[in-house]
Amino acid sequence: MHVFLDDYRSCPKGFVLATNAEECLMLLREGDIDILSLDYELGPDSMNGGEVAAAIVREGLYPRQIYLHTSSMYGKRQMYEMLYCNKPDSVVIHNGPMTVEVMLGVAAEVEKL
Repeated sequence: MHVFLDDYRSCPKGFVLATNAEECLMLLREGDIDILSLDYELGPDSMNGGEVAAAIVREGLYPRQIYLHTSSMYGKRQMYEMLYCNKPDSVVIHNGPMTVEVMLGVAAEVEKL
């Protein structure tokens, strides 16, 4: 499963949209997540991406890959440092958004099913 956490961007094909931190954490707790694309600013009444990153570290909820697609430089740095310093060796943290090739690859996977 692939999860896209964002409260206003459109969800790429092949991803499950989590519109808030609670939905994202529920998906991480319940499923086998391959790719997580994480935003920082999730609205004024929601936890932010930094708090999601802290929960991932605290609960060991690491997906196989994490991309940071936020426009907040502060948030990106905070999430990257927290996740990278605590990740298992098998997890890849990308300090930026998914490439077009990654998104097309996920979309192609979904079409095969």
